Amino acid sequence: MAVLLADQASKFWVKLNMYMNQQIHVFGDWFIIHFTENPGMAFGLEFGGFYGKLFLTLFRIVFVFFIVRFVLALIKDGAPKGGVIAVTLILAGAIGNIIDSVFYGVIFSESFHQVATLFPEGGGYAPWLHGRVVDMLYFPIIKGYLPDWVPFYGGDYFVFFRPIFNIADSAITVGVFIILLFYRRYFTAYFNKEDEKKTNG
Repeated sequence: MAVLLADQASKFWVKLNMYMNQQIHVFGDWFIIHFTENPGMAFGLEFGGFYGKLFLTLFRIVFVFFIVRFVLALIKDGAPKGGVIAVTLILAGAIGNIIDSVFYGVIFSESFHQVATLFPEGGGYAPWLHGRVVDMLYFPIIKGYLPDWVPFYGGDYFVFFRPIFNIADSAITVGVFIILLFYRRYFTAYFNKEDEKKTNG
């Protein structure tokens, strides 16, 4: 719940105080609040078109439904707390971005060259299920040119870390990393127990 509240609070603040592509330098040039909106997936990836966006939003809603069921099953069966936390982080992040996709197009006006208005008189910038996800966290920690000996990209300018993301994306990423790093500890025994239930049941 705390992750979801922080995610939505940060997005509302950005929408109601910044215009598109405006930047606020928090710590020099390596931590920047850069307001952008993402019509697609996490970290600025896109799933284009009217129907592509609709499909992506509906897919997210179905995904969240199954994750909720999975979290409840984990809690009910006494799964390790770390595993429950990891899956809950993914769930909170997914819900955070779903809220943007479902509601933001209706409740906010456009942010191009202006600060958005909440509940504008003429309606929002997009229909239900077609809102854009608000991104703002930008960490261009390393900038420079790749050495000439690097295949294909030698001599090109690069920025690390280039994607602009939000708290919901961060929660999803952290949850996935926890699962990848500690799968054996958190889930092997749980799934073995589930297999035993099916075999004996």
